[in-house]
Amino acid sequence: MKPLLSTELPNFLKRFGDFVDAEIRSMEAISPTVIQVVIAAQDSARGFDWLSISLEFSNITDAKLINNSKLSLVDMSEGLTLFFQDNYFVLSINNYNNLSSVKDALFYIISSSIKYEEGLF
Repeated sequence: MKPLLSTELPNFLKRFGDFVDAEIRSMEAISPTVIQVVIAAQDSARGFDWLSISLEFSNITDAKLINNSKLSLVDMSEGLTLFFQDNYFVLSINNYNNLSSVKDALFYIISSSIKYEEGLF
């Protein structure tokens, strides 16, 4: 897995179209402070082919997860929000732009670091 730096976030999100109409395939708590999320998305760097992206969040300070059996019901038409604020990375469904508002999201993860890995669709 490769680290995702805060300075790379805008290009990362642009590459995957803000994960609009993507599919969250799974969420797994590896440990109390590490969560892995697997997302199927289109990659503009590969002619919009579909691929899987594994995101690993470490040093988690707060999270609200969705049961894996309900992931197929999640509306991803607005994509994902991924931002960096106050030394924390924040991932959530829909459009949230600060730490205080993200707590209202259906799903969110707040952590101090992110790694990612590209895989087959």
